[in-house]
Amino acid sequence: MSEELGLNSKKSIGLLPRLIIAIIAGILIGSFTPEIFVRITVTLSNIFGNFLSFIIPLLIIGFVAPGIGDLGKGAGKILGLTVAIAYVSTIFAGSAAFFTDLSIFPYIVDVAERTAENPEAALLAPLFVIEMPPLMGVMTALLLAFVLGIGMAAIDSKSLSSGMHEIQAIIEKLLTSVIIPLLPLLICGTFANMTYAGQVQALLTTFAKVYLVVILLHCAIIIIQYGIACSVAGKNPIRCIITMLPAYMTAIGTQSSAATIPVTLTQAKKNGVREDVADFVIPLCATIHLSGSTITLTSCAMAVMMMHGVPIAFGEMLPFILMLGVVMVAAPGVPGGAVMAALGILDSMLHFSPDMLSLMIALYLAQDSFGTACNVTGDAAIAILVDKLTAKKAA
Repeated sequence: MSEELGLNSKKSIGLLPRLIIAIIAGILIGSFTPEIFVRITVTLSNIFGNFLSFIIPLLIIGFVAPGIGDLGKGAGKILGLTVAIAYVSTIFAGSAAFFTDLSIFPYIVDVAERTAENPEAALLAPLFVIEMPPLMGVMTALLLAFVLGIGMAAIDSKSLSSGMHEIQAIIEKLLTSVIIPLLPLLICGTFANMTYAGQVQALLTTFAKVYLVVILLHCAIIIIQYGIACSVAGKNPIRCIITMLPAYMTAIGTQSSAATIPVTLTQAKKNGVREDVADFVIPLCATIHLSGSTITLTSCAMAVMMMHGVPIAFGEMLPFILMLGVVMVAAPGVPGGAVMAALGILDSMLHFSPDMLSLMIALYLAQDSFGTACNVTGDAAIAILVDKLTAKKAA
């Protein structure tokens, strides 16, 4: 459920409007203000970016470890079956996005002025840099999180599990109270710098084209998910998809998988899923099944890499997609949680620079609600499949 976008109901302005305001402000600052003002904005953005880099390993440990540990508890075979199907669905979505993007993006992503030299060479440097070295590397944090999570599940640890969930609560509080509210500052500084360097017009044009491809991929993966699930269950996929439209639209409006669970449950049961199966699978998949978010993250990562003239190979992207499927299982249930959880592997596996990470955040958050809608609609397809497979076993 990490792909949620939007703010607490007490907030008057949601994250997406603030993101748009930050982009506009950055463009205006880069276009009409003196260089010193742009550098001040870039400096503030750089300070926040360094703090974000410091937080990433803590975020990984705080969410991945208890997330994996929690998967050790549940309803036995149905838990394992649901997790396996959700993971395969997520990996398939990411792989399909890769091959589609590889075929289309070279024609729509502007790389004409970015292949000769690194585009970051034209950007202004901050006035000063405050170093905030993380406590450990991203890969070390991932390995530690896996060891702790698997260990907690294996020994059914109560005390360590309780402690890890408290750490998770602290990091989530930090994300909701500090990181997410200040993300527009990071985006503003990035766009101010790119505007000053004369790169923003091509960037915005590319954004629009990438969004169109991503949304079409979301629709395609939903059709494939229901085609497979309904062929196994002997149902009409078109009818089942139409039944799920209220959940899809609710997810776009709430921008939250968790908030959409009641609607997803209701519509899944209307599609003939047994009540006990739906009550278990839907809430679980809201946390572990993020095919829409994986499509978006894969596509946005490839677009950013192409914009920076970075070569892309499936041998490099496949490990990233496989790890993304694992990270998405435990991504935090906060606004923009999926992209926040993915920052670590974008850094360690794809070697994204801070400016590339900033663009990644902007690309992802601007369409997060559609990824959420794809996620929850796919959850009900998994429920149909699990319902049929467990019914066969019961028979």
